[in-house]
Amino acid sequence: MAQTEGEPLQKLEGTVQHVIYENPDTGYTVFEVDSGGVDVVVAGVVGSVDNGMSVVVYGRMGSHPSYGDQFRAETCEASLPQDTASTLSYLSSGVLPYIGPATAKKIVAKFGEDTLNVISETPEKLCELKGMTSEKAQAISREFHRMYGVREVIAWMAKFGLTAQNAVAAYRTFGPATVQALTENPYLLCGEPLFLKFGQVDAIAVRLDFAQGAHLRVVAGLLYVLRHNANNGHTCLPEGKLVEATAKFLRVEPDIITHELADLLQETELRVREFDGTRFIYLPDLLSAEEDIAWRLADLARHPAEPPKNLDSDIRALEFSQGMEYAPLQREGIRLALSSRVMVLTGGPGTGKTTTVNAILALYENSCERVALCAPTGRAAKRLSELTGRKASTIHRLLEVDYAGGNVRFIHNEKNLLKVDVVILDEMSMVDVKLFQALLSALKHGCRIIMVGDADQLPSVGPGNILGEILRVNTLPTMRLTDIFRQAQKSLIVQNAHRIVNGQMPQKGGREDDFFMIESLGLACQRLVCDLVSARLPKTYGLDPVRDIQVLCPTKLGPAGSTELNRRLQQLLNPPSPEKAQLGGENGGRILRVGDKVMQIKNDYDIPYEREGGEAGVGAYNGDLGIILSIDTDTRSATVKMDDRKLVYTADQLSELEPAYAVTVHKSQGSEFPAVVMPVADVPARLCYRNLLYTGVTRARNLCVLAGAGRTVGAMVANSRQNLRYSCLGSMLQSQLEGEG
Repeated sequence: MAQTEGEPLQKLEGTVQHVIYENPDTGYTVFEVDSGGVDVVVAGVVGSVDNGMSVVVYGRMGSHPSYGDQFRAETCEASLPQDTASTLSYLSSGVLPYIGPATAKKIVAKFGEDTLNVISETPEKLCELKGMTSEKAQAISREFHRMYGVREVIAWMAKFGLTAQNAVAAYRTFGPATVQALTENPYLLCGEPLFLKFGQVDAIAVRLDFAQGAHLRVVAGLLYVLRHNANNGHTCLPEGKLVEATAKFLRVEPDIITHELADLLQETELRVREFDGTRFIYLPDLLSAEEDIAWRLADLARHPAEPPKNLDSDIRALEFSQGMEYAPLQREGIRLALSSRVMVLTGGPGTGKTTTVNAILALYENSCERVALCAPTGRAAKRLSELTGRKASTIHRLLEVDYAGGNVRFIHNEKNLLKVDVVILDEMSMVDVKLFQALLSALKHGCRIIMVGDADQLPSVGPGNILGEILRVNTLPTMRLTDIFRQAQKSLIVQNAHRIVNGQMPQKGGREDDFFMIESLGLACQRLVCDLVSARLPKTYGLDPVRDIQVLCPTKLGPAGSTELNRRLQQLLNPPSPEKAQLGGENGGRILRVGDKVMQIKNDYDIPYEREGGEAGVGAYNGDLGIILSIDTDTRSATVKMDDRKLVYTADQLSELEPAYAVTVHKSQGSEFPAVVMPVADVPARLCYRNLLYTGVTRARNLCVLAGAGRTVGAMVANSRQNLRYSCLGSMLQSQLEGEG
């Protein structure tokens, strides 16, 4: 009988008889164990095992709907064969190259219980057997060391509570010397490929007798603080802030940090650039990205294009064909786009950005230019396609991701350029520096780029503030659309968005408007949001509570934060059912259930998908939204539909999914929803700022409801502080254009 989650783990001992299935990338393995004469099928993420190995497995018996009874392993301790019979079984299975059953018999007959030591330590002795060459013997020994090395890493990591997946990933990076490398420097675990939390690695280092002020600890602390701040959007940090933050984080004196930082800069593990008397410290890849972007944009700006000779008459012809007349700023923007190799088009909702983009697009197409439309996210690309009537793609899809050999790269790059003449990039505010660098690198000489975005929105989730930095130094051709068109003026969403940007309180609105506010606080706000989403808005407006309504929260915390609202809304909109498989829930953790709305929370280029029509590929990106279609509780995998893609998540990838009935405003960038409900009660002071409120409001297409306190809305409107991002891109761009680059 299957045990419940709360009962103690069972212990199973025996010898591996047959490996049924193994995924070397994830460590998920299915194998048959002879346990006292009884064959038991074992399945779990336990790493590699081989025939003949002695194993001690801890887990629970369960039943797979297709494969019957299985012992679901949580941990597995494995050792190499201990006697000649087990060794013969191990070698006869074909686990090592050039050794089949007949050769295995000869080897074991000659070397007996010393067989595995010979293979490991003195493989040249194998050449005493007829037909065994030195090359074959060395290949056998290398493969034995590789397999044993993975097991050794799994055993070493298990002592510190790390998983088989961690071990497999580490071995792929560090190879046979993994244990030695991590013993000498456990802080390697903070970097690629695992990026473990510093506190977790610090605890391992303490057990390995590392001192608080140890050189490797301080170096790792500096790198960790920079990476942590990159995850918060900063491409660099002022030297003083980096030293202060790292000293506080590590609880050591600032002088120690300053000394180690100087060494890292000397060894070029970190880089420094100085602007206006301040030294900024960079991780090398982020400095390279900003310098490359600045150089390429400056090069485009230095070589303006010749505008078409009949541009004004072409614009008039376009107006005539569409039965409309462009506003002066739109007309000026169109002219600027057709006479520049690089241009920024910015403006708030209702100012005519889409109309202007459509005109630019039509004129370029009329002159037989090859135009690519793209945006940072799938939802933003889909929206751009709907607005223009042309095919638009994500930047990733335009560049074509190639995930081979464990390194993410794009098929289109500086050696394989895109075959386009013009790129129109929408939602520029949310493009990070690494992705923009990749796009610019793939453009042929003379290709034009038009960046479209709203400067008042939040900056990108990833590192950088490209649009903000470009506009800050005002050195590239730019058109700001400011006039709100008459039709857009009828929308209270549009009116209030502009009121917020101008530091004015939004109008409260009413039932007949597309925007309204309802006062509530604390738990009352939580109940109000849940009622609006699950009952009131669907009943009044005919909205689907899952697909049409999105709750956008300023914060994750508190009764009206995304974490608690997700829990409540999941219970209301997708309650547990015997017909709906689910995963998680242990120790009060998050639950993923069939039918749940979920979001991908990091870029992962290794998740396979299939598009409608059969096109296959890999990749899921930070901010992608979807619905869970199915869950396999035995393999702990899930299939998720995101727009036109079906993605299959393995057990170790599920941590990248979060329930998304409610998401933070930051995670909503580039998306637009039919209806938005935004709780604005008890917002932390650090999140009470204007462009966060503005970004949330402008995500709504047809309806926006603010639920919360008027005083909180007032505090957000009054605080014009931008979401601070440390970046030197603007200064680099200015230097390039002034001839100092």
